[in-house]
Amino acid sequence: MKVHSLKKLFMALAVLWMGSPSLQARPVAEQPMDGAVLQRQDLPYRFETLDIDSVDGQRHYRVWVASPKRSAPKEGFSVVYMLDGNAALGSLAPDLLQQLDQGAAPVLVVIGYATNNRIDRASRTLDYTPSTGSGEQRDPLTGQPNGGADAFLDLLQTRIKPAVAQKVALNTRRQTLWGHSYGGLLVLHALLTRPRDFQNYAAASPSLWWNDGWINQELDGFGARLGTHKANLLLMRGDKEPAAPPPIQLTEQPADRAARTFLASLQSVSHLSHQYKVFPGLSHGPMLDASLRYTLQWVNRQP
Repeated sequence: MKVHSLKKLFMALAVLWMGSPSLQARPVAEQPMDGAVLQRQDLPYRFETLDIDSVDGQRHYRVWVASPKRSAPKEGFSVVYMLDGNAALGSLAPDLLQQLDQGAAPVLVVIGYATNNRIDRASRTLDYTPSTGSGEQRDPLTGQPNGGADAFLDLLQTRIKPAVAQKVALNTRRQTLWGHSYGGLLVLHALLTRPRDFQNYAAASPSLWWNDGWINQELDGFGARLGTHKANLLLMRGDKEPAAPPPIQLTEQPADRAARTFLASLQSVSHLSHQYKVFPGLSHGPMLDASLRYTLQWVNRQP
């Protein structure tokens, strides 16, 4: 088959993949990153870049720090840490940044990878999934290594946060962690296992199906770990999303039963407030952009 025919076939398959609600839980590989916002000089935010390597030297993170151009308040700026940063960067539309500048104007810490692709599938598969304590883990969708969530969260807490704090004054009592899909799973893992690292946890389309609902095992002892620390959980989902991506087979109906069951398990936890936001008409892929915009607006409205 000729090269141009192969390219046409690949593009057609990609369109079908992105358009099918049942397949949208998997990110499309090799899409180029949209970094147009980095070239804009007329916005109320300035962007700086940090490059940080994982402890084992195998993953290379690129962190974009978007700071308001106005003076910091006495207590410092609130801050939002975003996962899948290469994709999230393309969601930071100029009108959204202008809107944020009219409110609390949080610092935006966009945590991505040193690649020009929108998604680094192998790295996020490892970084965003918890360890089950069962030795070497392989991802059910890609077969790639997974289970590195705690090492990633350690890096976020001990390397990325201090590096950002050296660049801009932050209010450590107003920190938000946002993630989508596997990133949403990581947000829930962070909430349940180290709930004092942030005040707001925004989980968009979290992969609650992962490893037969492993995340629910981490509910045990959560109230004690939270203690008197006040935390907020924002759980978001599109009403066109399936319960799980293929080849994962779930028989539960409706598709959001896992999300509602998870939230019901948190009802008795003191000092935790939570809300469930459903986005009508949205499937898994479009939820990244929609949930990030909603989260930033939610943070911007907080007193």
